[in-house]
Amino acid sequence: MAWTREQMAQRAAKELQDGFYVNLGIGLPTLVANYIPENVDVWLQSENGLLGIGEFPTEQTVDADLINAGKQTVTARAGAAFFSSSESFAMIRGGHVNIAILGAMEVSEQGDLANWMIPGKKVKGMGGAMDLVVGVQRVVVLMEHCAKDGTPKIVSKCSLPLTGQAVVHRVITDLGVMDITSEGIKLIELADDVTLEQIQAASGVNLITAIEV
Repeated sequence: MAWTREQMAQRAAKELQDGFYVNLGIGLPTLVANYIPENVDVWLQSENGLLGIGEFPTEQTVDADLINAGKQTVTARAGAAFFSSSESFAMIRGGHVNIAILGAMEVSEQGDLANWMIPGKKVKGMGGAMDLVVGVQRVVVLMEHCAKDGTPKIVSKCSLPLTGQAVVHRVITDLGVMDITSEGIKLIELADDVTLEQIQAASGVNLITAIEV
């Protein structure tokens, strides 16, 4: 057993604190918007110039003119603000965004992140990823533990082009939650019905266990 994508997003939403300015990456991280705890008021920011993203739109609430940086349709909550992308990046580069929850293709045990391209495949560009990982106060990666071919996405050294070096603080996957530390990757939480042996076998590095099993 492992967490579903929805359960992964629910777990990632627990990283948010009241009053936070938050950036959610493209793909799986966008689901986090649907699971923000009721007692936590956060402001979701998009690089293209929106502060105050609401829940992921339904067919009834979709507005084709309202999109995030990944060109996905979004909603705007009450009090939302619209501004230029230059002002949006000033927020990011100025350290005013508390946390970014991003997807990834690889994360190394040093906290290096590769999440923007696979060599030989068509890519639109880096986007705001590089600015986010160096400008945001805390970076949490939300991803499947293994790639589609079963290879680990948590590795000793990234083989794909890097987005940033030593920028990841925490990794949440379908198998558990891990922190990047100076000693290595520390396992702090296992997903439901996942064993220590299962998550270790799916990882490309030795995990430090910080939980009782």
